[in-house]
Amino acid sequence: MEREQIEAAVLEMVHKAKAAARVIAAMPAALKNQILIDIGEDLKARQHFIRAENDLDRVAAEQKGLSTAMLNRLEITEQGITDMVQGLREVAALEDPVGEISEMRRRPSGITVGRMRVPLGVILMIYESRPNVTIDSAALCLKAGNAVILRGGSEALHSNLALAGIIQEVLTKHGVDPAVVQVLGFTDREGIDFLLQQEEYIDLVIPRGGEGLIRAVTEKSRIPVLKHYKGVCHAFIDEDADLDMAMRIVVNGKVQRPGVCNALEGLLVHKKTADSFLPEATQALKKEGVRLLGCSRSCQLSNLIEPAAESDWGTEFLDLILVVKVVADMDEAMAYIDRYGSRHTETIVTRSYERSQRFLREVDASAVMVNASTRFNDGGQFGLGAEIGISTTKLHAYGPMGLKELTTRKFIVFGAGEVRG
Repeated sequence: MEREQIEAAVLEMVHKAKAAARVIAAMPAALKNQILIDIGEDLKARQHFIRAENDLDRVAAEQKGLSTAMLNRLEITEQGITDMVQGLREVAALEDPVGEISEMRRRPSGITVGRMRVPLGVILMIYESRPNVTIDSAALCLKAGNAVILRGGSEALHSNLALAGIIQEVLTKHGVDPAVVQVLGFTDREGIDFLLQQEEYIDLVIPRGGEGLIRAVTEKSRIPVLKHYKGVCHAFIDEDADLDMAMRIVVNGKVQRPGVCNALEGLLVHKKTADSFLPEATQALKKEGVRLLGCSRSCQLSNLIEPAAESDWGTEFLDLILVVKVVADMDEAMAYIDRYGSRHTETIVTRSYERSQRFLREVDASAVMVNASTRFNDGGQFGLGAEIGISTTKLHAYGPMGLKELTTRKFIVFGAGEVRG
């Protein structure tokens, strides 16, 4: 497409999204829930069509030489459709946050001031590979009363257009503007770059993918971006830790799903615990295929640990690799986390209430845990029902983003003719 055509198409999309956002913001919860249920029913009924469109993407991806891992993420299986349907039902069952009123207070002037939860407006989602993100994102944005523009990876274009088309058909059947959910239907990079300049029409950008994608979006956007660049998560094993508990937490954090953002990437061990903990812990990790890279002291305590290079500290491996460091005390552990962490997830294993509380207060991360695996930093595990991503920035959300994090609050005022003197 020519640049002028791309810009015209983008402007048409954002104008439609802005208008649709006013419609969805005022939609009753019952109607939103029914739309989500009906989308699920249509996904089941049209799964052969969906998978045929997905096959077009997969064949093209194979011809381009995409990796096996990418091809697996791209594939929509029968179970994948079942999971999408279940996800839609779970979102429909969540309490609608829109319109919630709180903090009502009578002021000396006579007015009553409170806060009402309202949608953000228009959200731009930019993501890679997994077509199921199209359904997850659309469902959460719709339930939270937002219009959404979806820009998935070029490798999943047929799949994403098929899924969005089904959503739009259901919206139309219910008499709702289908522009509530739109997919960018072309892959030209100029399109996304131009979208990121539309601050008048788009209220928030949420990128989901690797660090390269998120940094590129952040650098180009004139719109606020909710992001996390990477997940460099640590476990600190304190001097009085229950070592059996620590072993379970460390092995689970590293091994259960090493390729995700809440997997453990660094192990910090108090010097008083290291002699008794590290030899057994490294054996348990080695049995699971984990490569261990450590400081000079940790290498002395276990011959299963290789010397770490300077570049290994603070690395998000997303693989069965773990850095290990023996620290003098909790102050050194927290200083290390402050330097090398990514504000994602940090955990302490300790019997000390005092030190656990200090760790909770002083460590800066979207989730700080005591005696639990970092793998729990997840919207579903936290009871949010579902999430659209994990934010490691503090404005306006910190941690997993569920329905409430896709809304904001405005002040509301009730009066009886009061005027300000």
